[in-house]
Amino acid sequence: MSTPQILLLGAIAGATIFLGLPIGRLRGLSAATRAALSALATGILVFLLWDVLSGAVDPIESALTAHDWSRFAWLAALGLGGFALGLMSLVYYSDWMKRRAGRRASALVGPGAAAIDEFEERGWLDGLSPGEQLALLIAIGIGVHNFGEGLAIGQAATAGEISLAVTLIIGFGLHNATEGFGICGPMSGEGTQPTWRYLVLLGVIGGAPTFLGTALGQAWSSDAVSVAFFAVAAGSILYVVQELFAVNRSFGHTRLVMWLVLAGIALGFATDFIVTAAGV
Repeated sequence: MSTPQILLLGAIAGATIFLGLPIGRLRGLSAATRAALSALATGILVFLLWDVLSGAVDPIESALTAHDWSRFAWLAALGLGGFALGLMSLVYYSDWMKRRAGRRASALVGPGAAAIDEFEERGWLDGLSPGEQLALLIAIGIGVHNFGEGLAIGQAATAGEISLAVTLIIGFGLHNATEGFGICGPMSGEGTQPTWRYLVLLGVIGGAPTFLGTALGQAWSSDAVSVAFFAVAAGSILYVVQELFAVNRSFGHTRLVMWLVLAGIALGFATDFIVTAAGV
């Protein structure tokens, strides 16, 4: 299989994320349905957290098994640093956004508030609802994760393991289709209807890195790069998961939420079985 064909299949694997995004445009959903969609998204992301952590840890464990202590120390430090970066960067980003919102609210208290609001400069992020902001964070985390998956596709193709590369493309394509639901979960949960333009933006952020990773993986193979990207993705997904659990608790449908979290985890593992069947 030629390089252009591998790249095309990598692009298709990333584009399947768009299959789940239209659910974000559904209107008139009941509170129970919104809770179910949010919980399903949470379950999918819990699976992805396990998936990316496995991808980051595998090369580290291989170095440990081989008693290559210097390589083990380097990869372990890289993995821990990447995980901390992915997690804590979103923590500080969230604090920064809350401080901005607080300063805006205090500026609008008292006479003349309308005038201040009229002249105050608002950024694009300020116009997003909390659910849309959380969806953006999910798309970024998934995009970093999908870049790592793209690296795996490209490296398999470079090694001449074409059947493995194609199997990875199919498996990751199925994964990405479920990730669209994960991205839309927070918006569906709060009842926000995003624009089509915003959904396309989220799809590009989450899906395009699969193609970029495939292209880089074909040109250059590195365990360190894989560990770094998987670790950053794991940290960011962990932050998003704990945010979604807080959202899910607000619905009050405890049994429904937990059943759908379980269903999301099962759905993630079900799509993963295709990759596992190839002996990966």
